[in-house]
Amino acid sequence: MKTTTKVCFPLAALAAAVALWGCATPAARIRANQAAFSQLSEEQQALIRKGQIALGFDKEMVKLALGEPDRIRTRTEPQGVTEIWRYTVVDMPDGTPLYGGWPHRPRGWEDPLYPCYYAWPQRREHDHIRVTFRAGRVVAIEENSP
Repeated sequence: MKTTTKVCFPLAALAAAVALWGCATPAARIRANQAAFSQLSEEQQALIRKGQIALGFDKEMVKLALGEPDRIRTRTEPQGVTEIWRYTVVDMPDGTPLYGGWPHRPRGWEDPLYPCYYAWPQRREHDHIRVTFRAGRVVAIEENSP
């Protein structure tokens, strides 16, 4: 029990730090990048405030709306090189969705072994949003329905 707690506590601290960094809201990202945000059209600003994106957005606009992607992949095709940004969801064994690796609804915080729950092999990870860029602009958006 003590060994598990010693291993899980540093993992929990690391997970909390990463989650707090990655879970910034669009409003916090806008405050941090006010100059870039103010140069956008009113329609683009409205979408970003709601955490939404549209075709034609550039990478910085997508980061303002959605944050840093969980994974980036490139694909080379006859039409050119595309870059795919993946924003993932992890479903835990009890069905709790985790966006960007952090609980969408808190549960079980009183349990000292709760951080070890993240390491359970029964969790399933899948894309929540997949954004495809070509020449630095969004050319496709795939969203999974809840």
